[in-house]
Amino acid sequence: MNRKQKKSLYSILISFVLLIAVFVLDKTHLLPDAVCKILYLIPYGIVGHDVLRKAVLGIKNKEVFDENFLMAVATIGALCLGEFTEAVAVMLFYQIGELFQSIAVGRSRKNISDLMDIRPDYANLLNENGECEEVDPEEVETGSLILCRPGEKVPIDGIVKEGTSSLDTSSLTGESLPRTVRAGDAVISGCINLDGLLKIETTKEFGESTVSKILELVENSSMKKAKAEHFITKFAHYYTPVVCYSALVLGLAVPTLTGIISGSFAYSVWIKRALTFLVISCPCALVVSIPLSFFGGIGGASKKGILVKGANYLEALANTETVVLDKTGTLTEGVFEVTDYLPAEGTGKEELLENAAYAERASGHPIAQSIRKAYGKSIPSSSSEELREIAGKGIKAQRGDGFVLCGNKALLDENGVSFGEPHANGTVVYIALDQKYLGAIVISDRIKKNAKESLSALKNNGVKKTVMLTGDHEVTAEYVAKETGVDEYKAELLPEDKVREVERLLETKSASGKLVFIGDGINDAPVLSRADIGIAMGALGSDAAIEAADVVLMDDDLSKLPLAIRISRKCLRIVKENIVFAIGVKILCLVFAAFGIANMWWAVFADVGVLIIAVLNATRTLHIS
Repeated sequence: MNRKQKKSLYSILISFVLLIAVFVLDKTHLLPDAVCKILYLIPYGIVGHDVLRKAVLGIKNKEVFDENFLMAVATIGALCLGEFTEAVAVMLFYQIGELFQSIAVGRSRKNISDLMDIRPDYANLLNENGECEEVDPEEVETGSLILCRPGEKVPIDGIVKEGTSSLDTSSLTGESLPRTVRAGDAVISGCINLDGLLKIETTKEFGESTVSKILELVENSSMKKAKAEHFITKFAHYYTPVVCYSALVLGLAVPTLTGIISGSFAYSVWIKRALTFLVISCPCALVVSIPLSFFGGIGGASKKGILVKGANYLEALANTETVVLDKTGTLTEGVFEVTDYLPAEGTGKEELLENAAYAERASGHPIAQSIRKAYGKSIPSSSSEELREIAGKGIKAQRGDGFVLCGNKALLDENGVSFGEPHANGTVVYIALDQKYLGAIVISDRIKKNAKESLSALKNNGVKKTVMLTGDHEVTAEYVAKETGVDEYKAELLPEDKVREVERLLETKSASGKLVFIGDGINDAPVLSRADIGIAMGALGSDAAIEAADVVLMDDDLSKLPLAIRISRKCLRIVKENIVFAIGVKILCLVFAAFGIANMWWAVFADVGVLIIAVLNATRTLHIS
């Protein structure tokens, strides 16, 4: 419990003890009635002063109709009618409900507050003399050397220059197993260095690092409300004034009319019914439990390494009908290696590989990295030589007086190079020099071990269609589709082609169904934005993809997608349960109150009891597996 919650608990306990004491004195007639009535005001003031203060401030700020106003009017009215025990008890139980709500919200916030702990407080900056200086992470520039000792958080994204260690990435990915890193490996901010001393060269400024982006996404997630939350906000806006005016009619108009007819004006009876009506009508069970359900769902998802940017996206995931997947890094591991060489007649393997490595010398694409790794030599080049990357096709690089073409068959077709298309199981990279076809290099990417099981789990969770979109070769796409079990695939697509395919799929799905696209590359950003829900794979994925996505899976585990859908569906089911339960009980008790069947104790259950049950139900969203 925090300080405010402890203070509230002490007030409740003191008021409860005083109420019991005064009640005993009142019923045993040890003190005069007038003294007992004054004594009842002491526990009432202790437990209710905060509610009364908020009610007065609400009236002052012209925001009259809220739960504080309802409780203040109802309990003060009960005091005026001589119902002192009921007035204090209603206020006491209301505060118990508020305390319970506060604790429940605190529990749902815990997972996200734990995530907030990933923010590093300092960075150990190494200066030119090799001396270590503790500085604010925001002061560290790109390309600086920092030292990360055992037990410290990695403050900024970078590359390990020296040292070997294990990193705890559980706060970011939900993965409990440590990740081993050594010189040359990329590390992301927010991880905890467990056992080794690491010297890291920063590749980003702190504001652009993974930890900053994650915290920004979490902080903004509560601003994006689900439809159910908007419904409750609008419902409360109209509901509260309606019940207040209804209570006024019940307490004044009804006894006046019945008095004119019967000659007996029973105002005290009807005012008491109206006050009970007011207490019952308090909508706090709905207003609190619905946002709490979504907040709990987002917190529970973050604990599993699934970062949802808003309650609206969590709600939308429940209606997932079509899942569209990128291939590389999503269905496959994105770890490329050269597996075969197909040189043309008159071309040697070394010549083929050398020209490919020369063209790919400056590219950061995984295919380019695998070609350079296979070549294994330094690549001399002139800064004046032109190097042009053609989106979705490959690279055209000047070499001497001619040009090297390195890419897919569309690149060679576009430049008028004739060649025979080989049949190979993998990504085929074609190479030509000065319009002469040199041959092809085959690069393979391993399919993820859990890809097939994850797609099967999606089907078991009600997903009707799975589609793979890739810019890769038709043969490779067909092989991956067959091995993973996707329903449909499209190969050799440019980024704009992927957008068109997604738009086609959006037109064919049902009106209530949602289309999810999941990818990890920079070329996936336009599609992530176009889909109903865009999901980015991995904290080490493209910044552009993570920025454009609505949900981020903090590791490369595709099985987190069906888990995210299960979390969203359970969350939405709990929200609907709370709406039906709270409204149903309140309507029933309001009718009973209007006919004099329900008294103040019924009102306590209809308000506080329903709130506690709804909040308890809402906290179930924190525990979903």
